[in-house]
Amino acid sequence: MAVSVGVLGATGAVGQRLIQLLDPHPDFDLVALTASDDSAGKSYREAAKWRVDTPIPADVAEMTVTATEADAVPDHVELLFSSLPSSVGERVEPEFCEAGYVVSSNSSNDRNADDVPLTIPEVNADHLDLLEVQRDTRGWDGALVKNPNCSTITMVPTLAALDRAFGLESVRVATLQAVSGAGYDGVASMEIIDNAIPYIGGEEEKMESEARKLLGSFDGAEVRWHDADVAASCNRIPTLDGHLENVWADTREEVTAEGAADAMREYPSLDLHSSPDPLVHVFEEPDRPQPRLDRMRGGGMAVTAGGFRETGGGVQYNCLAHNTIRGAAGASVLNGELLLNDGWL
Repeated sequence: MAVSVGVLGATGAVGQRLIQLLDPHPDFDLVALTASDDSAGKSYREAAKWRVDTPIPADVAEMTVTATEADAVPDHVELLFSSLPSSVGERVEPEFCEAGYVVSSNSSNDRNADDVPLTIPEVNADHLDLLEVQRDTRGWDGALVKNPNCSTITMVPTLAALDRAFGLESVRVATLQAVSGAGYDGVASMEIIDNAIPYIGGEEEKMESEARKLLGSFDGAEVRWHDADVAASCNRIPTLDGHLENVWADTREEVTAEGAADAMREYPSLDLHSSPDPLVHVFEEPDRPQPRLDRMRGGGMAVTAGGFRETGGGVQYNCLAHNTIRGAAGASVLNGELLLNDGWL
């Protein structure tokens, strides 16, 4: 029987992607939508300016949007997907958890909190057991799980493959990030057309910290962050979707370009509805991956990699993922599937 779920912040760009993914989902029944007070009481069709590349689901269009308050969500809802702005999420998400709801969140608040799992299911599913610590510490009946930043998600599965095979010592990454990562109104057209912006506020710090937490180990009480040195340079470019990243990774054991490619090619997926197989699609062509050609691999949930070259201490390569699917809405849905599979719902 499908689990009843809802979306917090349903009218925004990531909220719309969540609805696109959840409406046909075999495990989830979408029954609740929340948004700002200005949207509460309206039908979803009235409240949301639909911008996703498939038609708005007919049943969702007629649903009534409620305020983003715990007492406005039906009691039978077991799982909430949050795409709230972090300034709202840091205040509201704990209230839902206190009220007994399990929240799978894309919002950036609390990602590095000691008792909050930051999870990519194919990489660190065992970190979900941190929820026992969270419930003991906070006294919640509900729970809060986070997925990482869209640029972090793009590179970490490839790094996990290298770490498992060769041991990871340091990472340098330069990103070329799509404008959709800033939201529909995030970058003015006169700023980005015929241009590249070599700064995205807070993005570099997120990549550097979140990667180490994701690649760390859970000892039953806490997550011990990976000791790899990670440094990022983040850039906005005029592509619509798909974050392309140039990665330099130094490893403890000697690695060849072919060995790195094989490690990523062989890195396992999971038996979850939204987890693609393969997780990392490896290209032989030196000019791939490319955003327009490769962002929808695995329904937008696959990571792609190519351009492998050996360096003095490891390898250099390029990787790509769809930033609003694998990097945001799809990541939250996949975490929801993991929560259901592991008995947290």
